[in-house]
Amino acid sequence: MRPWSLRELVQDLRQGRTTPEAASRRALARIAETDAELRAWVDRTAFLPGTGVPLGVKDIIDLAGVPTRCGSTLRAEAAPATSDAAIVTAWRSAGMAPLGKTVTTEFAFFAPGPTRNPAALGHTPGGSSSGSAAAVASGQVPLALGSQTAGSVTRPASYCGVASLVMSHGRYPSTGVTGLSPSLDSHGVFAATAADLALAWSALTGDSAREPRPPRILVWSADALDVVEAPMRHALTQAAKRLREAGATVEPFRDEQLMVELTAAHPVVMAYEAARERSAELAVAERLSAPLAQLLRAGAATSADEYETARATIAEGSDRLADVFDVVLGPAAPGAAPHGLEATGNPVLSRGWQALGLPVVTVPGFTDAAGLPLGLQLVGRHGGENELLGHACWAERVLAGDS
Repeated sequence: MRPWSLRELVQDLRQGRTTPEAASRRALARIAETDAELRAWVDRTAFLPGTGVPLGVKDIIDLAGVPTRCGSTLRAEAAPATSDAAIVTAWRSAGMAPLGKTVTTEFAFFAPGPTRNPAALGHTPGGSSSGSAAAVASGQVPLALGSQTAGSVTRPASYCGVASLVMSHGRYPSTGVTGLSPSLDSHGVFAATAADLALAWSALTGDSAREPRPPRILVWSADALDVVEAPMRHALTQAAKRLREAGATVEPFRDEQLMVELTAAHPVVMAYEAARERSAELAVAERLSAPLAQLLRAGAATSADEYETARATIAEGSDRLADVFDVVLGPAAPGAAPHGLEATGNPVLSRGWQALGLPVVTVPGFTDAAGLPLGLQLVGRHGGENELLGHACWAERVLAGDS
């Protein structure tokens, strides 16, 4: 299954080789052809006609006229949303046409939905933005929206073999999004390549990706977390070598202990805030999956002192990193997508960066010996999406042998 290039679609639209209506029909045909097997969409009867670039919307994000079910039986009878989430309004203004809702895990936590990985149907597509990642990876749509609280965009992009952008925390309002942790939740988007992400970002913001040369790259091995598998470690080493040979200044990321501390602080903040953000669901925890019920109960039992201590660790980490890097290169997941659909994989390699609220681009391109995708993440400065996307486009070309 091959992703659908946004850049190629936009060129075809500009040169009159296709029309928005034809693009919408192509998306619907591709969904009809593949989704019985992939199950990336929540409700195939709810697809909306579109007159722009076909867009998938994760089912925790309000889309006018469609229920927001959040992957939960508690929302099975939810009424259609009466208006779009603010982020959907922004993407519509950029020329995107939402086609419908894509599968999420239960309230964007760990209980998986039915989606399968287009790269290997017996392997998880990751979570929680599993439907959006699979929809892009299979060529159903060229762009799909996700969200990330721990590793919900970066990990599925790596597993499914597509590119993704996690925006800086707070870059766009969260109005109309069913959240989990207000200080951690961030918007995300999937596309076939980093170049496609840059094009989409330009349409969304009016800004263009900036590409300073040569970039200064700090390589984060994540050795201190002791989770990175050999094929992913090899991919990271090879990427760093190629980028250095292409002219980048490549140095090791030395503050491994800081990332250990941030990675430990993240779940404390997440649980504490989730118990309060999802207090209605906590009240009926017996009707939730075991992982979500455990998160909310753990958060309710977390003291204010524990929460403030974790927040202080994150604030200190932000100060320590403020002036020491332009972009960090690291593994996007411990390895390739694990076999089985009962779990969504480990988000640990995103927790520290997500705690800091930094923008992250996942760059695809590597595979393991079995041909399963391995993604690498590039982390930028807060609010530095333009520069980060420029670095990612350059890195993508180098790693593909095009530069």
